[in-house]
Amino acid sequence: MSIRIGDIAPNFHAETTNGPIDFHDWIGSSWVFFFSHPADFTPVCTTEMGRTSQLSDQFEARNVKPIGLSTDTVEEHKTWVLDVNDTQNTTLTFPIVADKDLKVSELYGMIHPNESTTAAVRSVFIIDPDKKVRLTLTYPMNVGRNFDEIIRVIDALQLGDAEKIATPADWRPGGKVIIPPSISNEQAKDIFPQGWDEIRPYLRVTDVNQA
Repeated sequence: MSIRIGDIAPNFHAETTNGPIDFHDWIGSSWVFFFSHPADFTPVCTTEMGRTSQLSDQFEARNVKPIGLSTDTVEEHKTWVLDVNDTQNTTLTFPIVADKDLKVSELYGMIHPNESTTAAVRSVFIIDPDKKVRLTLTYPMNVGRNFDEIIRVIDALQLGDAEKIATPADWRPGGKVIIPPSISNEQAKDIFPQGWDEIRPYLRVTDVNQA
């Protein structure tokens, strides 16, 4: 199954390390960082689970719930979490989906047969409170994710929703933002009273409150 930006994230019921969940009910009114792993007790996955846990305060500040997945059982996940906590100096509390039967992995297109028929690649789905998929990323099994980029894109998505803006290449919080071409100059006067710099008629940059 191919899941595209703007799609409603498919719902599922699954066992996790924090008990059974209905995914849409679990999302509630939060954003979600849903990410998959090839297997428990593997080195790259261990560092990524640990990094997600270490960033728990940053996710919480952005109203984001992390949830992991790998194609192992709840019992295996729980034993692995002890290793994650010990080796990554953290206390992992977010849920990890057990997907031994590959149902969720197949539903979300996480199984790439030319890579593996039984292990999920490193998929990322950023999902908003309306259950819409806002970003997808796929990493190969031997490359760990860039968590700075994951936090950055969540900031960009949330700022864009709040301020009706787009963000330029390599944008970081506090940087200039772009007024979308769909907003006319007349409309922009009300939305951006602080004004803007018009580099081209289609390229207007401004500052917004990014507190």
